[in-house]
Amino acid sequence: MCGIYGIFQLDGVPADPALMPAMGRVIVHRGPDDEGFHADGPCAIGMRRLSIIDLAGGHQPLSNSDGTLWLVCNGEIYNFRELRRELEGLGHRFKTASDSEVILHSYAQYGDEFIHRLNGMFAFALWDARRQRLLVGRDRLGIKPVYVYRDVRRLAFASEAKALLTLPGVVAEIDTAALHSYLNLGYVAAPLSIFRGIGKLPPASMLIVESGRVDEHRYWRIPAAIDRSLGEDELVERVRARLDESVRMQMVSDVPIGAFLSGGIDSSTVVGFMAAHSDRPIRAYAIGFEGTAADDY
Repeated sequence: MCGIYGIFQLDGVPADPALMPAMGRVIVHRGPDDEGFHADGPCAIGMRRLSIIDLAGGHQPLSNSDGTLWLVCNGEIYNFRELRRELEGLGHRFKTASDSEVILHSYAQYGDEFIHRLNGMFAFALWDARRQRLLVGRDRLGIKPVYVYRDVRRLAFASEAKALLTLPGVVAEIDTAALHSYLNLGYVAAPLSIFRGIGKLPPASMLIVESGRVDEHRYWRIPAAIDRSLGEDELVERVRARLDESVRMQMVSDVPIGAFLSGGIDSSTVVGFMAAHSDRPIRAYAIGFEGTAADDY
């Protein structure tokens, strides 16, 4: 699962590295295998890691060869092998086998446009020391969370809101507008969170913090147009091919993988595609509960 967190001082004073351990401790359950942080001038970024790919060499934060770029990333980049081959062909040299390292080299090669090349579920923070700028990004569908707190002096972010509550001056006060969202929907929709003053970075969005400014932009939207020229058979085949490709790409792991199998169409389809791409039986798990909610009445 992993967890990321960090601080950027908008007032120009150095970020206090002494604040980082507390932020990491409260989300240790997200990353029990490893931890690390990097502080440089106004910026400090940290990571709690659950090891999935490159178990021994994937310690974070990751840096480039001259230490001018630093990265923490929660999630997986499914097309990292293709991106790595492309970047190595352009002269980039990798220090680890981690999928996250392709973000560093993609940014170095393509600038902010690198985000369009990533296929995965991710939340990342990238510190560009040379330009003194911080990028915080979230995947297209918002699978990986990013909570953000901002006041006149600083901007802070984390994978869970409670990491932000460890910071001096941040209080756990319920946002009544967000409470209405929670009671109606069962969750709090971005950009709000349940805590006043703490928001969520929306899906498919990236924050850029530079020269005292904080800019947020959306880099992707679900296409509004439907190609109605395609017949039903072709549409069915395209959906099948995309599902097959998606499952195959998500099976890259250096630890055993499995699937939750409810018996419904969606999970059965996923397990079926997994079996087609595996040379051994798929470990599938189901969860059951005794009784029903009606038994309580």
